[in-house]
Amino acid sequence: MIDSVRAAFTLPDLRRRILFTILMLVIYRLVSNLPVPGVNLSAWLAFTQQPTTNSFIQVLNLLSGGAVSNFSVMAMGVYPYITASIIIQLLTPIIPYLEELSQEGETGRNKMNKITYYLTIPLAILQAVGQIRLIGFSITGGLDSIMPHFGLGASDLLPTITTLMAMTGGTMFAIWLGEQITENGIGQGISLIIFGGIVSRIPANIAGLLSLPDEAARFFAIAAFVVLTVLTVLVIVVVQEGQRRIPVQYGRRVRGRKVYQGQSTHIPLKVNTAGMIPIIFAQSILAFPALIAQLFIREDGTGVVHNVAQWIVAQFGQQTTFFYWAFYFVLVVGFTFFYTDVMIQQQRLHETLQRQGGFIPGKRPGKVTRDYIMAVVRRITLVGALFLGLVAVLPGIMQLVGQLLNIPGIEQSALVITGAGLIIVVGVVIDTMRQLEAQLLMRHYESFI
Repeated sequence: MIDSVRAAFTLPDLRRRILFTILMLVIYRLVSNLPVPGVNLSAWLAFTQQPTTNSFIQVLNLLSGGAVSNFSVMAMGVYPYITASIIIQLLTPIIPYLEELSQEGETGRNKMNKITYYLTIPLAILQAVGQIRLIGFSITGGLDSIMPHFGLGASDLLPTITTLMAMTGGTMFAIWLGEQITENGIGQGISLIIFGGIVSRIPANIAGLLSLPDEAARFFAIAAFVVLTVLTVLVIVVVQEGQRRIPVQYGRRVRGRKVYQGQSTHIPLKVNTAGMIPIIFAQSILAFPALIAQLFIREDGTGVVHNVAQWIVAQFGQQTTFFYWAFYFVLVVGFTFFYTDVMIQQQRLHETLQRQGGFIPGKRPGKVTRDYIMAVVRRITLVGALFLGLVAVLPGIMQLVGQLLNIPGIEQSALVITGAGLIIVVGVVIDTMRQLEAQLLMRHYESFI
């Protein structure tokens, strides 16, 4: 990897691409420190520094690269765009127009990207309203304590529109920066923006480990952080790169006067096709029960509904209960199977094989091939789903270890960079290095020619 980076800097074109990528990331980090107009920043910082901040805000903070922690104009990050992309993927097999576009090659993909951008704008506005309202339910003192002029009143309408436009504009600017990196830099721009935000938070989180009051707890927390990071990265690389190769045979084909011999190849099915999307889904869903239950808590503290609402808040409002982590694990596993099924069915591998004259040895083309591929996918997805589930609940496991060993603060070792964050970091690094090596290989061939 170091040799590839060193070789890339010796080539003017690649050096320009790398420096351009770094410049775009620096601009994103600078803009992510600009607060939203109208926010009481001191009250917001006091809230985000609490250890019981809800999981929905934490996942938004992850995807925005830490911009939510200071309520900047980038507070939503690229999350509306990711949501729009997922919606378009899920609707593609349902809506005939989208399905036709997906089969039109580069032109169809460009049109689908344009539709995704148009869908991102209303989603960003809705998410800005929802995010601010959810924060108002979560914070002590209500929304007025952090955004006193947000609402539909005559005196609040203009500040509200300004806030929504600033947050929506920040999201679209982040997407634009990502597109610039993809076109003129190295790597996938949207992923690199999220990657840069995650990495930028690591020094502050490590400083939190070093500031633990107990010297023994500090030593064990740092040791646990090193061991967890190394082992988790190793497992992520093995699982993310793991494939099940289904053999495919192509029959002899006649094109004009030429006869092409049959070829043998394979279909590479990844163990973890869904990536970290199931973790995002699960974290978003886990945030809603506590927020909705808070609406039914009565000031007098009486009634069956009040007691049920208090129990839901106690179980889902803080990431410290066994029920929370168990339900989180089940959601991640379930979403992994659901999202993988949707992705594989959209690819229509059996139709592609039949159209190109290929077949799986021992399997008839058509429905039998489709059922066989789905059976294999579901078997290997079990490993990927359990892997994602364990990575997601790693902080809960470390909390249990800390309670059993009576080491306070050791659970922070799993929060320096979360499992979901590590999946993003490892995946982005691998993808970027592959693109860099491909660029180097292409230029090597050009110089040879």
